[in-house]
Amino acid sequence: MPDPVAQGGMESLNVAGLHLERAATTMHDQVERLFLEARDDVYRYLLTLGLHPPLAQDATQDVFLSLYVALQKGEDIRNTRAWVFRVAHNHGLNLREKQDYTRPFEPEMEACLPAPEKSAEQSLIERERLLRLHNAVAGLSAQQKSCLFLRAEGLRYQEIAQVIGVGTSTVGEFLRRAITRLRRANHA
Repeated sequence: MPDPVAQGGMESLNVAGLHLERAATTMHDQVERLFLEARDDVYRYLLTLGLHPPLAQDATQDVFLSLYVALQKGEDIRNTRAWVFRVAHNHGLNLREKQDYTRPFEPEMEACLPAPEKSAEQSLIERERLLRLHNAVAGLSAQQKSCLFLRAEGLRYQEIAQVIGVGTSTVGEFLRRAITRLRRANHA
């Protein structure tokens, strides 16, 4: 006959196991939901850091895997989106240092493809404007580019500051300078 004390212990272990299983499923669902919502944003951000597309895709998956592992370890992550971008930033910079640089895709190649609905003159004006804008973006500092992209992704100044490791007022200054430079290029 089974020992009732031992049996009660087994029941409590089964209940605890069930709670852990539910928590893991919930955590898995949360990470999966965030992955579906933010993977394109993280991928584009990694591209702005200079990663080649296949490497940026792998890095995007690594970031969300890191999130899952951190949550499994019980880390207290208050702002998951900012945490994801911070990890993406650091991981992207590390990968960029190791990346084998080949000639990057040139925007002039895309500009050579005429838009069928525009006249030759309109196409030329548009190509010149895009080239000015591309050159202006290329002339921004890495911090200005990061701040601009993260702001476009909806992060607040404080979150951006956490992601790139600077003060909130510095984020404001980076954004102000970047926007000023882009406006000048657009109106040139």
